[in-house]
Amino acid sequence: MNIIQRTRTYWLPLISLAIPAMMESLLQSIVGFVDSLFISKLGLVEVASVGMANAILQIYFAVFLATGTAATVLVATYTGANDSQKVKKVISHSIILTIVIGIAFGILSFFFAEHMFRLMGANEHVLQTGIVYFQIVATPSIFISMMFTLGAIIRGTGDTKTPMRIGLWMNGIHIILDYIFIFCVCFEGLGIIGAGIATVFARIFGVILLFIHLKKKQLLVFSTDMWTFQKSVMLQFVRLSIPSSMERLFMRFGQIIYFGMIVRMGTKVHATHTLTGNFTLFSSIVGTGLATATTTLVGKSLGAGQYNEAKAYSLISIVCTSVMMTGVTFLLFLTSPLTARVFTHNETVISLIVAVLGIDTIAQPATAIVTMLTSVLQANKDAKFPMYVTAFGIWAIRTIGVYILGIYFGLGLIGVWLSIAIDNYVRAALLYWRYRSLTWSRGDHTY
Repeated sequence: MNIIQRTRTYWLPLISLAIPAMMESLLQSIVGFVDSLFISKLGLVEVASVGMANAILQIYFAVFLATGTAATVLVATYTGANDSQKVKKVISHSIILTIVIGIAFGILSFFFAEHMFRLMGANEHVLQTGIVYFQIVATPSIFISMMFTLGAIIRGTGDTKTPMRIGLWMNGIHIILDYIFIFCVCFEGLGIIGAGIATVFARIFGVILLFIHLKKKQLLVFSTDMWTFQKSVMLQFVRLSIPSSMERLFMRFGQIIYFGMIVRMGTKVHATHTLTGNFTLFSSIVGTGLATATTTLVGKSLGAGQYNEAKAYSLISIVCTSVMMTGVTFLLFLTSPLTARVFTHNETVISLIVAVLGIDTIAQPATAIVTMLTSVLQANKDAKFPMYVTAFGIWAIRTIGVYILGIYFGLGLIGVWLSIAIDNYVRAALLYWRYRSLTWSRGDHTY
C-alpha cells in the first residue's frame, strides 16, 4: 500500500467522523449568537447577567466535558474490543456518575448562586436579574451533564451524526422557545427568565432524544446486572475524568486570571481581544471536531489491539488538524481587514485584530498538536500528563507571560497573544515528547 492509499485509508474515517462533530459545535455557536442577540434587546444589565452566569457555567462544563471524555474513551475501547457487555456496563456507570455530578452541581447552584455572583464582583442590578436566571438554567444541571455524557457515549461508538442531528433539532427548538418565552408569552414576554426557561426545555428535549437513541440501539439496558455497581468500572471513570476535569479547570481559571489583566490594559484592548474571539472560534471548531474523531478512532483501535492503526490515526490527525486549523486561521487573517469592519470601524482596533490573527496563524500548528496529542494520550488512558502540562503552560508561561510582555514591557494585546503562542509551542513540545515515549496498549492501566 503506497503512502497515498494509506493516507486515504486513515484520512477518510477521520474526516467522516469529524465533520458532523464540527457541525454540531458550529450549531451551538450559532445558537449562542442568536441567544445573545435576543438578550441584548432586553438591556445591558440582562446581557451582563447572562454573561456572568455563562462564565460560571463554563467551569461546570469543564467537569461535565471531562466525564464525557472518559465515557468516549471507555466506550470506544470496548467497542473496538467487541465487548458489548462491557460497553453496556460502562454506559450504565457513566449515567450513574453523571446523575450524581449533575445533582451535586444543581444543589450548589440553587443554594450558593448569590455567593458565586458576589465572588465575581456582580453589582446589585446584575445580582437581581442574574441570580434568578442562573438558578433556572443551572439548578437542573443534571440535564446539562446528561447532554455531555450521552452525546459522548454515542460518539464513542463511532457515530457522530446522531448527536449532530439531535443538536440540530434541540438548537432549532431552543431558538423558537427563546423568542416565544422572551418576547411573546402573555403578550409581554418573560424577559431573561424566559431565556432561562427556553434553555432548560431545549436541554430536556435533547436528553430525551439521546436516551431514545441509546435505547433504540440496545445500548441502554435496564437490567439488575447492568446497573449493579462495579468498583473496577467506576475507578476507570474516576482515573480518567478527574485529571481531564482538572486539566480543563487549570485552563479555565488561568484564563480568568489573564483575562483580568487584559481588562486592566484598557477598553480598546479588552474589546479587541473579545472581537478576536469571534474569528478564532472557527479554528477551535475544526480542532474540537477532529479531536472528537481522533479520540474515538484511537480508542477503538487500541480496544481491538490494532496498535499500528492507533499510531497511524494519531499521526494523520496531527497533520490534518495542523493543516486545517492553520489554513482556516490564515484565511481569516487575510480577510480580516475587511471582515473586522462588520464588528467595528475603529482603525486602531482593526489593525490590532489583523496583527493578533497574524500571530495566531503562526501559533496554529502548535495549537493543533496540543489539541490532538491531548486527545491521543487520553484515548490511551494517560490523562495525567496533559493535566500537568496544561497547569505548567497556563500558569508558568501564559499567565506570567501576559504580565511580563503585555503589561511590564507595554506590548498590550500583542504581548498577550505572543504569550499564548509561546505557551502552545512549549506544551506541544512536551506532549510530543510524551507521545514519542508512549507505550501503546489497550490501556487498561493508568500512568
